[in-house]
Amino acid sequence: MWQQDKVIPQVVLVVLLCVAVPSALAQDGSEFVVELETGPVWQSHNDVQIPNTDAGTRFSLVDLAGEGPWPAARLYLTWNINNRHSLRGLLAPLAYTETGSFTDPVDFAGESYVPGGPVDATYKFNSWRLGYRYRFLDRERLKLSVGFTAKIRDAKIELTQGSTTSKDTDVGFVPLLHLGADRRFAERWHLLFDFDGLAGGPGRAFDIALKLRYAFDDHWGLSAGYRTLEGGADVESVYNFAWLHYAVVSGSYRF
Repeated sequence: MWQQDKVIPQVVLVVLLCVAVPSALAQDGSEFVVELETGPVWQSHNDVQIPNTDAGTRFSLVDLAGEGPWPAARLYLTWNINNRHSLRGLLAPLAYTETGSFTDPVDFAGESYVPGGPVDATYKFNSWRLGYRYRFLDRERLKLSVGFTAKIRDAKIELTQGSTTSKDTDVGFVPLLHLGADRRFAERWHLLFDFDGLAGGPGRAFDIALKLRYAFDDHWGLSAGYRTLEGGADVESVYNFAWLHYAVVSGSYRF
């Protein structure tokens, strides 16, 4: 729900250049990594006002739908082009539908909802990303990377009360900065840090994970840890800021 239309042409150009240049450097034996991450997700904060004017009422989806948990999963595919350059794709769907009630009248997306009656609330925030990473430090026990991520968000908030229903949908592009770290502190144990995020203008977006990984061999690995997503937008058409928390387990395979 964060509009960055002015930077789209520049970022798309940079994405194309960073895809083309590392590809020219590709060598035999390039390594791919597939990682499936899953676990429960909770929300500690999720405030909504649509539109973000006197025609809309600000309310909390936490109060209406609860804190969770709900099941969540994401799939990564990484192409390590060589020791320095890599591309990573991400599929991260997220959605829930819960029933609650308002304690006060609420105006949302052109419709009015009365207190006391049951309200079905649907929240969707799917994230599709393609990122480029450059490993600027490549030591035996510590690897650090920096890059950027092109994110497509597919978001929806919908309320239904009896025959009354209204929704707000948003599909848009968001550029993010990437930072990553891999600290190997024992023969098979790694501490992993992963960050995609950016703040500025009317909104912000942060996706941060800290995971402990055990490598069974050169191909298989298992990780567990914590992930948090925080961000939103404050513009005339929409106000929505959410803070989500994940307990995650992931399995990875390198080939």
